[in-house]
Amino acid sequence: MLRILVTTAALAAAGAAFAQEPPEGNRVEINGMQMYYEVSGEGDPMIVLHGGFMNIPMMGEIVGRLAETHRVYALELQGHGRTTDIDRPITYPNLAGDVAAFMDAVGIEKADVFGYSMGAMTGLRLAIDFPEKVDQLVFASGAYDYEGWQPAFREAIPQWNVEMFTSSPFAEDYKELAADPEGFPALAQKVIDLEKETFAWGEEVAALETPVLIIAGDADGMTLDHSVEMFHLLGGGVMGDVGAPLAASRLAILPASSHTAVINQPDTLMVFIAPFLAGETPRTGFE
Repeated sequence: MLRILVTTAALAAAGAAFAQEPPEGNRVEINGMQMYYEVSGEGDPMIVLHGGFMNIPMMGEIVGRLAETHRVYALELQGHGRTTDIDRPITYPNLAGDVAAFMDAVGIEKADVFGYSMGAMTGLRLAIDFPEKVDQLVFASGAYDYEGWQPAFREAIPQWNVEMFTSSPFAEDYKELAADPEGFPALAQKVIDLEKETFAWGEEVAALETPVLIIAGDADGMTLDHSVEMFHLLGGGVMGDVGAPLAASRLAILPASSHTAVINQPDTLMVFIAPFLAGETPRTGFE
């Protein structure tokens, strides 16, 4: 999608994740693949999930910022980064199942989850399919329904082909970390197929009990109406000064922010993420 066409180029300049100590890299066998992950920080566990064609370094400083208060497990998903590919489509249920299996393999019973773009939707699917494993979900720049993507993006998807990606600069970047340096065309086809797959998770979102912080740019890949509707499905949008309790879920719209700009604003993101994870709310005028 639009986010995938430009994410890698826009994030290539992002700095390595900040942490008090260098993250520890590990591999574990998950569903037939060797999944690479990095661990940093101390505290309650948090899973970090990257976007399409991305890897851990491309997530920039947000990983280290989250590690200031959490034990962060940053994953590289099927075929991405240093994680091997397997003979299986990349789908959101498959990716969510991989994350659930990873948690079992490393002994994480329940965790907060931060997901960006493809990672956000993987995190949402994880909360739907394995609700017992997700404490709170930060859902950055994702959609819960195919129709929520911007019309220009939905019009572009049918034109995508592997050559569009193999001739791009990030096809070369892929080789720097990949377990199979020649595996990019296969990965590109799987991600294209993922983006062409329609989905509609509205009823499942409405049934969620997991608190969700929705983060979107005001010029993101999904429409603003879509993000607001997701907030409504999660019980948000009521007036908070007339006795009704605030919803456990929250909505944050970043101004002047495209899809790729969202992940490059760690300071701004943490203004919303930190109090959400801590269960803090701003004081009202009646306190």
